[in-house]
Amino acid sequence: MSDETKVEDNKPVEPVTKDDQSNAQQKPLQQKLQSDGNKTPRKGPKFNIYWVYALILAALVGSTLFNGGLRPEASKVTELEVKQSMVLTGDVDKLEVVRNKDLVRVYIKADSITKPYYTNRFKQKFIPAKVKGNPVFEYEIADAKTYPEKIIAFCKDNHLPELSVTITTDQEFWGPGMMNILVLVLMVGAIILMTRKMGGGGAGGGPGGIFNIGKSKATLFDKGTKVNINFGDVAGLDEAKVEVMEIVDFLKQPKKYTALGGKIPKGALLIGPPGTGKTLLAKAMAGEAQVPFFSLSGSDFVEMFVGVGASRVRDLFKQAREKAPCIIFIDEIDAIGRARGRNAVMSNDERENTLNQLLVEMDGFGGDTGIIILAATNRPDVLDSALLRPGRFDRQITIDKPDVKGREAIFKVHLVPIKVSEKLDIYKLAEQTPGFAGADIANVCNEAALIAARNNKEAVDMKDFQDAIDRVIGGLEKKNKIIAPHEKSIIAYHEAGHAVCGWFLEHAYPLLKVTIVPRGTAALGYAQYTPKEQYLYNTDQLMDQICMTLGGRAAEEVFFGKISTGASNDLQQITRIAYSMVTAYGMCERIGNVSFYDPSQENTFTKPYSEETGKIIDEEVRKIIDQAYITTKKLLTEKKEQVELLAKALLDKEVLHKSDVEELIGKRPFKEEKILDVAEATIAPPETSVVQNNSNI
Repeated sequence: MSDETKVEDNKPVEPVTKDDQSNAQQKPLQQKLQSDGNKTPRKGPKFNIYWVYALILAALVGSTLFNGGLRPEASKVTELEVKQSMVLTGDVDKLEVVRNKDLVRVYIKADSITKPYYTNRFKQKFIPAKVKGNPVFEYEIADAKTYPEKIIAFCKDNHLPELSVTITTDQEFWGPGMMNILVLVLMVGAIILMTRKMGGGGAGGGPGGIFNIGKSKATLFDKGTKVNINFGDVAGLDEAKVEVMEIVDFLKQPKKYTALGGKIPKGALLIGPPGTGKTLLAKAMAGEAQVPFFSLSGSDFVEMFVGVGASRVRDLFKQAREKAPCIIFIDEIDAIGRARGRNAVMSNDERENTLNQLLVEMDGFGGDTGIIILAATNRPDVLDSALLRPGRFDRQITIDKPDVKGREAIFKVHLVPIKVSEKLDIYKLAEQTPGFAGADIANVCNEAALIAARNNKEAVDMKDFQDAIDRVIGGLEKKNKIIAPHEKSIIAYHEAGHAVCGWFLEHAYPLLKVTIVPRGTAALGYAQYTPKEQYLYNTDQLMDQICMTLGGRAAEEVFFGKISTGASNDLQQITRIAYSMVTAYGMCERIGNVSFYDPSQENTFTKPYSEETGKIIDEEVRKIIDQAYITTKKLLTEKKEQVELLAKALLDKEVLHKSDVEELIGKRPFKEEKILDVAEATIAPPETSVVQNNSNI
């Protein structure tokens, strides 16, 4: 083979010149220099503090073995026993005096180990092979320095051969100095471990540490971050989506809006009841926006250390300025945004310091920096007024519970992954659920799918949704709950009284279902109604609602001559309505057009009216309720036959729908709007706008 050519697998290659050889020799050196210059991070296992503790434990175990852990343990005896039973009999081979421990180890001759008196004395048999070269006994002495002379004198006094006595010192690896070092290492390790646990992560904060406790905990969604939620997943919030989409578009095309002299808004506050989709809308913004998106909760600023909240606010806005244009989303801002000056106990409140820093940062940067603050809360009444002024939160976007069209759109979104029946009418589902928020609808869809799967169905039908709504609102059916016959009769007449009052009162809500099947923890029976989606109520409508709610208590008195505890929930509802009529809506002649309702709850400790006015309020509330109760008793006395028919039917069937009531007592004598089919009727959550009368005894 020549120096200029090289053949491999019978394939000729190009000649290798000397320049190529020199370049080949220089390449490894160049690669090494390049790798040293780049300083790429070393790949390998990261340092773990637990390895330090493992090494300390291994050293401790090793020192224990080094100090004689492998040597057979010597039996503890006294000096007198050794002299009388061993030295005088000539069985001792030698004595070893440990100077630094004031200890004497006794080595026994191999021929004397199995002597009977040793066996009887210590109740064990020593095998020479195991103790050969090792001490068998040991005992403590007062002074190791003078002991060798004493034992030699003892041998001379008893005319014994001179005993071999050696003096030694045990090696103490864990001396006082080493113990101090060990304690110091353990303390340092504990501090490092504690700071790692306390520090936590965060955008730009690094891997924990007590020095990062003032860093912001915001999660950064940058352009390369994948967020699976977009505006297509947000249904029923058309007006709110227009507002937030405009903010996103402003960040993408600022010149389009600033060409006419407009300024970028500083912030937008999403206000609405729980479950309406405020956080979901912010997630959709993170998915749609092509700008960095910082997301965190109001509680992330709260810490037990003074000044940490304000420090995290400064760090958050520092990161935001570096990433501008960007969006900062603070969920549940009421955790730090409550009105200042209400805490009379602590004058230097950490939460107020955090809020002050947030106010300064929001009003501190210029309008052209491109930072928009987005926040969400369901308690706007408790927020500080300085936080809500223009220049900080310029826009307040109200997200109410969806109407029938919005609920239909939300149902379509949540039914996408569910295999539903072809006969399922989504519009009817939307009509049947007034007052439902987006979270309620999502829960109903999930429960319906679980119920259908439990019944081994191939698809989810309307019956499954009806059962799901009943379960979400009233709880699980308690069919096995044992109820005495006389209690069951009281419950039946109680619910029949509700149903008859609602049936023959003009402004009452249409009845959907009445049942005496117990549900949940307290409800032994309930009547369900579908309210109209209205926003204004007059005096007649409120009075009819009170009469309908009192129907159960009145029926008990009319038919049994006694009342029970089953109307506690009813009494709470009518008391709330009556006090609202007198103190908030001005529906009382003696009080007049005055409202004592305080939405900000600033007057917590004082009432905004005198004691005399308070007495008048109580009298008028009692007057309203007494008048409604008289009207209800009169109505049930006139319709006594209808109440008995419904009560007996309830005792027989346990559940009556609207069609069953029509067959028993006839159609409702008032003109009604379009009501859903009885077999598919259901209700909305009682905490919203639905009336649900429970018998909880």
